[in-house]
Amino acid sequence: MQNLVIVESPTKAKTLSSFLGEDFQIVASMGHVRDLPKSELGVDIENNFDPLYIIPRDKRKTVNQLKKDASNAKTLYLATDPDREGEAIAWHIAELLRNSEISKSKLQISNKTKSSNDQNIKRVVFHEITEEAIKDAFKHPRDLDLKLIDAQQARRVLDRLVGYKLSPLLWQKVKRGLSAGRVQSVALRLIVEREREVLAFKPVEYWSIQADLESREQKVESRFTATLIEQNGKKLEITNQKQADEHVKNLKRADYSVSKVAKKEVRRYPAPPFTTSTLQQAAANRLGFTSKRTMMLAQNLYERGLITYMRTDSVNLASSAISSVRDYIGKSFGGKYLPGKPNFFKSKSKNAQEAHEAIRPTTVGTRNEELGTRSGLNKDHVRLYDLIWKRFVACQMAEAVLDQTTVDVAANGSLARSDVLGSQNRFALRTSTSRSSLDSSPDFATPSYLFRATGSIVKFDGWMKLYGKSQEEGKDEDKEKILPELSEGELLKLLQLLPEQHFTEPPPRYNEASLIKKLEELGIGRPSTYAPIISTIQERFYVERVERRFTPTPLGFTVVDFLVKYFPDVFDYQFTAKLEDELDEISRGERDWVPTIKNFYIPFEKKLEGTEREAEKVKLEVELAGKKCPDCGKELVVRTGRFGKFFACSGFPDCKHTESTEQITDVKCPEDGGEIVVRRTRRGKTFYGCKNWPGCKYASWTKPKAPSDVIASPEGAKQSPE
Repeated sequence: MQNLVIVESPTKAKTLSSFLGEDFQIVASMGHVRDLPKSELGVDIENNFDPLYIIPRDKRKTVNQLKKDASNAKTLYLATDPDREGEAIAWHIAELLRNSEISKSKLQISNKTKSSNDQNIKRVVFHEITEEAIKDAFKHPRDLDLKLIDAQQARRVLDRLVGYKLSPLLWQKVKRGLSAGRVQSVALRLIVEREREVLAFKPVEYWSIQADLESREQKVESRFTATLIEQNGKKLEITNQKQADEHVKNLKRADYSVSKVAKKEVRRYPAPPFTTSTLQQAAANRLGFTSKRTMMLAQNLYERGLITYMRTDSVNLASSAISSVRDYIGKSFGGKYLPGKPNFFKSKSKNAQEAHEAIRPTTVGTRNEELGTRSGLNKDHVRLYDLIWKRFVACQMAEAVLDQTTVDVAANGSLARSDVLGSQNRFALRTSTSRSSLDSSPDFATPSYLFRATGSIVKFDGWMKLYGKSQEEGKDEDKEKILPELSEGELLKLLQLLPEQHFTEPPPRYNEASLIKKLEELGIGRPSTYAPIISTIQERFYVERVERRFTPTPLGFTVVDFLVKYFPDVFDYQFTAKLEDELDEISRGERDWVPTIKNFYIPFEKKLEGTEREAEKVKLEVELAGKKCPDCGKELVVRTGRFGKFFACSGFPDCKHTESTEQITDVKCPEDGGEIVVRRTRRGKTFYGCKNWPGCKYASWTKPKAPSDVIASPEGAKQSPE
């Protein structure tokens, strides 16, 4: 065997084997082969922060097999993923094989000190698993990129220092079993601060008034609705019902006419192809996927050669991909949907070089219908692929064209109160009568008001024909609202006035999509870190997902308050973003990693020592369950354990009574008539199950309404105390 190729997963190995000949043996490392030890810091602080890597117990068999395979190979190709983590995995494999007694006589690590003739360990990089890309990568292997390796190692060491130094402090001052992370704690801070905004928010009452109107000329379908915006030329704010009633009274005796009609053509351009963060946001909003699930599905699609690499902050597209998609658009949609020249996009990221391309299908001709026949893929793979495919094709389609119409309606006072809706031939007059003259002379004209109606119709759908409207952006302006043909000076008939009370709303709590978007805006985290950040703060029970939005737990509040009080710089948004920029500089060779870590750690260590001496133990807020212990009569409290919340007696350890926190619904089980309770899977997803489990195994993702609402038990929704 002449050539050995090492990749991360068996799926990726299988896909590559279809492109490489029998001269290549392809094996999988199953991810990382070395890591820092779990039981100790693993960083030699006194020796330039040198990391101590070990082979985890569960990887020893894999490593031994890799060494055995390498002993029979003349050339070794490291074909791990094309980002910093992939580069680090390749380096760890090379280090293990270089130091192996079996293989060191045959294999040599390529670096700048060796001649090209000695480069038996080669690095191949590709951003899509297609025959053309794979063969090109193997024709042009390169050395390991030490800059990327240093950047990944710096991140790993930095995160280990923060986690292993801060976590014992949290155990000592807050609660045993807690952990803190450099980036996850900043994400948690965002959620906590938003929750405090919500809790402190005081709703303010306001009113709106709409008018249903139609033309006095006998036109077909001339009815439309306009919203009151001005009184006497000034923006109108109505704060209570008394004011609203007064305005309604004035408006009932007004004459209505069209004061202005403005028409303009609006062009809407397609969004760029997906990056990691925008894919996670769109999948959350359109498909309801968590970021973790999105990345798992995307990884599967990539390893099967269906999409390009999924960890990227670039919006660039290969010229060959643009050419093929333009051919597809022209043939499938017609020439009018194909713009005169390709659409190009500018990345928002300051360091968009994790991969050279955006996320796209490797072959535009592969449709989602074909995926259903492939083994190992389920309907969620198909849905995510369809989303990626549509976004890619749409980004190269022509812009949509809308005709937007704005109609201003003047509501001016009549000359006499008795003439409320007046003659068909009266023209609307705009007046500015003061409130005092109106009150003293009720037969004079009312104040002048201005209503506005805005509508748009799609003149040419362009890219929206395929992708639809931007649901993931949460915008409503794309809603089509058609206004009748109206002309300036045209008299209108008032059909009804619609006053409505409203209250201002607090800022929305973060969901996965909006949290990722905020982290990206602040420059915190990178494509590969968003999903782990969100998973970690949930697994630690620092936050809960309520109706798909994050709410911090009392423990989350306490941890953030402690960290921000004693380490305000470390968990500052700008400071965290600055560290990310410095890691990027390391990856570009513009900064050394050891001084970067040293500059962070020296003041951090002093702060640790001072906090350990001065900080008092935090008393956690106890959440009462609102019920008594059936064994001793004391109050039950809410505790958090390995598998989530449960009720425990406040008299512990004298009383060890515990019970689940099941929420009983008002619905009966359609199978045995038992009570339906709200439960959670191990991953935190809510489902409904029968209280008589395990005798009754009924379970549903949705709250049942009738006995007919019986579905198969959701995967992972085991009604087990585990």
